Amino acid sequence: MRLPNGSLFRWEFRKRGQTALIDVTGPLTLDEASLSRIAVLEGVGLGFFMEPDVRGDFEAGRLVRVLEDWTPELARLCLYYPGRRNSSAAHTAFVALAHEVAAARK
Repeated sequence: MRLPNGSLFRWEFRKRGQTALIDVTGPLTLDEASLSRIAVLEGVGLGFFMEPDVRGDFEAGRLVRVLEDWTPELARLCLYYPGRRNSSAAHTAFVALAHEVAAARK
């Protein structure tokens, strides 16, 4: 996978405190996750994806997860915003909703 800055995405795996960063090489380099998914579905090779992007493929049996015990846990999402006093109503509502969703997940 080629990143927008031109560099190649390094695959990162973690297991029991060990981290492995893999520089992937091969005959095909793409710059769009959806194209990578199609290539993997067509049997071109392995892919490294965000689970929500391929969950339906797992459930339908189109893809098989490998190295599951090396899959790193994802950090929780964070919302950063300027602490201005004069926020728009939409901004204030979005931040309140984000707080509600986060509280519901605890």
